[in-house]
Parts: sequence; structure tokens; C-alpha cells
Amino acid sequence: MKQIPLAIALDTAQSFESFVPGTNTMALSHLHAVQPSSPPVYLWGPSGSGKTHLLRSLAQRFQQQGLQVGWFGAAEPLPWLHDDDHALIVFDACDAFDAARQQAAFALFVDATTCGVALASAGRVPPVDLPLRDDLRSRLGWGHVLAIQPLSEAETRAALRREADRRGLFLSDDVMDHLLTRFARDLKHLMALLDRLDEFALVNKRAVTVPLLKQMLAEEGGE
Repeated sequence: MKQIPLAIALDTAQSFESFVPGTNTMALSHLHAVQPSSPPVYLWGPSGSGKTHLLRSLAQRFQQQGLQVGWFGAAEPLPWLHDDDHALIVFDACDAFDAARQQAAFALFVDATTCGVALASAGRVPPVDLPLRDDLRSRLGWGHVLAIQPLSEAETRAALRREADRRGLFLSDDVMDHLLTRFARDLKHLMALLDRLDEFALVNKRAVTVPLLKQMLAEEGGE
């Protein structure tokens, strides 16, 4: 079990305010309205579309209200135990749950719905297509199912620019073009790359340029 530490929940890098909605405005509005007594909600979309960002944003809002959150992802160690203090339970990367985690998630789902605890989950495919046991798959689809669409290129640029500005990092058009033409365009991957680039620039006390990006990737063995 993992209860999100407050320091992570308050990270403005993953909040509703920092999320670039693109065509996901309705999904964002729905999540803003989730309360401890709300029906379950399930987010689905490809890797990098922002599902985990939205789940963490929701967890952050609950914690800001003084409420406890239980976070259970595919990599979280067992056992997964219900806590009477939880107001929200989150299941991330449901499509990657193994048999033991499926059993644990089903038990938690039953306990949560019995106690009126909010549930938010995410996976790469709709509930009906999840490679999970039937009882868990059907329960994940009980409530609101929201498709999360990836950002367009222009929206991805805007998201990268916003994150760079938040860090006080200048990204030239050349660097941005290099990022978007040489690497997978999912935002999760690009944000992780930006994080490494920011740290590499600080360590080397150099501005972010295409040569610096290439140097970092060469030292990492990536280019």
C-alpha cells in the first residue's frame, strides 16, 4: 500500500492547474467535481495522455482538504489494505495488474464502495477491454468512464513551454523542434526528458541548446 506523501501531492508540476486539457475539458471538469461520496471514475487513454497526472491532481485536491488518499499502482508491493481513514482510493495502470493485484484491487473496491469511499482508476484501454478478471473489470466500468485524448503537437508544445517556464528554463524553437521530431511525442516521456535536460544543464552550467541535448543523450547512450 502507498499513501501519497503530502510533499508529492502538493507538487505543482502535477496539479489540475498545470494540466493542459486540450480536448479533455469535460473530463477535467468532471474530476474537479469528484467528492468522497461520488461514483467511481475510470480514465482511459494511451501512455502519455495525462491519466496519472489527473489522478495525482485529484489526490492532491483531496489531501488539500485534509482527506486521506490510498494510491495503488501496478508496481506497488502487496499487501494492499483498506484504511478506514481513506476518502479516496486510486488504482493506476490497471491494465498491468497481475493476478495477485487484481485480487487485492477487487477486495479494496468492494470495501471502498461499501464504505462510501471515492474511487478513481486509470488504464490504457476501456474497462471492457482490460485484461483482468471479470468481476474487477465490470466494477471498474460501473461509474463514469472518461476517455483521455493525447495532446496535439501545438498543445504538446504549449505544455512543454509551460513546464520550462515554471522551471525558469528557456527552450528555443530549435530545441523544441528536436524534442518533437526525434522522440516519442507522449507528454510523459517528454516531461521526463525535460527534467533530465534541466538537471544536466544545471550540472554543466550551460544553457539548454541542441548540442547540449545531444551531449546528454550521448552520455546516456541514447543518441
